[in-house]
Amino acid sequence: MEDFLRLLQWPLDGKALARKRIALRRALLERSGLLEKRIAVLGGSTTHDLVAFLELFLLGNGIRPIFYESEYNQWWEDAVFGNPTLDAFRPDVIFIHTSVRNIREWPALGAEPSDAGVEETVAKWRAAWEKIAEKFHCPVIQNNFEYLPYRLLGNLDGTDLRGRVSFVRRLNVAFADWARTHDGLYINDICWQAADFGLARWHDEAYWCLYKYAMSREALPTVAFNVANIVKALFGKNKKALALDLDNTLWGGVVGDDGSENLELGTETAVGQSYTEFQQYLKDLSRTGVLLNVISKNEPENAKAGLAHPQMVLKEGDFISVKANWEPKSENLKQMAQELSLLPESFVFVDDNPAEREIVRQQVPGAAVPEIGQVENYISALDHGGWFEPVKLSGDDLKRNAMYRENAQRVQLQNSFTDYGAYLDSLEMKATIRPLESVYMARIAQLTNKSNQFNLTTRRYTQEEIEQAAADSAFITRYGKLEDRFGDNGVVAISIGEVKGDVLELVLWLMSCRVLKRDMEFAMMDEMVAAAQTRGVRLIRGFYYPTAKNGMVREFYKTQGFTKVSEDAQGNAVWELDVSGGYEPKNHHIKIDR
Repeated sequence: MEDFLRLLQWPLDGKALARKRIALRRALLERSGLLEKRIAVLGGSTTHDLVAFLELFLLGNGIRPIFYESEYNQWWEDAVFGNPTLDAFRPDVIFIHTSVRNIREWPALGAEPSDAGVEETVAKWRAAWEKIAEKFHCPVIQNNFEYLPYRLLGNLDGTDLRGRVSFVRRLNVAFADWARTHDGLYINDICWQAADFGLARWHDEAYWCLYKYAMSREALPTVAFNVANIVKALFGKNKKALALDLDNTLWGGVVGDDGSENLELGTETAVGQSYTEFQQYLKDLSRTGVLLNVISKNEPENAKAGLAHPQMVLKEGDFISVKANWEPKSENLKQMAQELSLLPESFVFVDDNPAEREIVRQQVPGAAVPEIGQVENYISALDHGGWFEPVKLSGDDLKRNAMYRENAQRVQLQNSFTDYGAYLDSLEMKATIRPLESVYMARIAQLTNKSNQFNLTTRRYTQEEIEQAAADSAFITRYGKLEDRFGDNGVVAISIGEVKGDVLELVLWLMSCRVLKRDMEFAMMDEMVAAAQTRGVRLIRGFYYPTAKNGMVREFYKTQGFTKVSEDAQGNAVWELDVSGGYEPKNHHIKIDR
């Protein structure tokens, strides 16, 4: 299986993927725990082979797709007018696979320069996006436009308003503006992908004329790979953290042998500059919320000396966890994941040593282990991998590293107390628990798709679905933000209940693992019960659906005072709490701001 999965990582070998597609698909479908999603592909060109590649990449990311494909070049008709088959399909995601081949009205060379053509073209696509939003309430992934393989006006094509390069650029800006200001539209940037791939290789006139492929068959895996990255990000399949080696990974040389003063860093040599630029890339990546960590076979004092090198862009404080010892790196990675309340599969392991990479691949299933090549290729290998592809950058994302560092301080404080209740009081915790609010919708949707260990019903919601539940009076919704003396944890808990007569059914209950055992679960339940009682609810019903990851919350409802009323052979359980005779709040350590 590991050899198969390596085929799905960058750099892509399209010929090998095509040759082994059936065997690879069969092996991927045998894996357990796949998340099933319905994906409608509305094509402006032939999409069959693209969908075949897209299926492989999604399966590799733990998503089992069921596809709907429009008839050839019927993307606009399907989107705007619909059809019974698409309506019955009820897509979770719609991917509009259009390209420069679908632009019909180019600027006329004999006309006065104008933006009218841009506005007319964008209006056509906008009509499709608006109709989809109105009818399906699901995310839309939209290709922007790549450049044509020729320029009628040469270099002037990019500056004259009648030039087609200029026209494509303005269309792409208009698409980006719409996506930025309208939730639910995500741009698959084939303009960048084609440039990276090479326009001469991207376009294949023979295949366009013969089979109506918008790009060469050689380029199809690149498009599918990038679309899959967006889909897996939408449904919480991104990685969260990097585990980085030190020697010949973050710097040139072996610190224990060469001494910290002789490491290759800085701009004096080409090799040193390559390591410095890689560190700068990692520092920038951490600002998007990716957690940086170190796993190195080294003496602790040697690792510290290397990290203190004056030419280091990354300092020790940039890392959440630093493990410098002689234990197997695979064991260090598992321990690190446990300490950070993450799953081992949340990590990308970066090491120049192929033997260490192979051990981690074998011993830590699910962790990503890229082939990074030489130091001058490190950035490209990591960046093209798409493991951390964001679809939104929330305030919590930008503060994530600080949040995890603050959590380490909380752990240190906890170790100094013998009474756990006194420790909780010392944190001076304050929680904001309110009905779902628009300002936090992106983060709330993100949390529903990322939280695996503390998700009782395993439900996944798009932002559009979250907004619908918040606006529906049949539902009681709450989000929870938690802050303490060390900082703000951001939105860490979500609960959604559906009122059915005098019963409240808890259809979603999840919490970020970084606030486990802090009484936030009790505070959230207290608030849900209070809201339910004002609606005349007599009974609250909770559900637990087991997965490979959420066993830690198997007895959650028991700790909340519920009684188990049923459980099937698979472990799916129903719990109930009678609140008709009153309810005793269980949170005693968090002050609540409602």
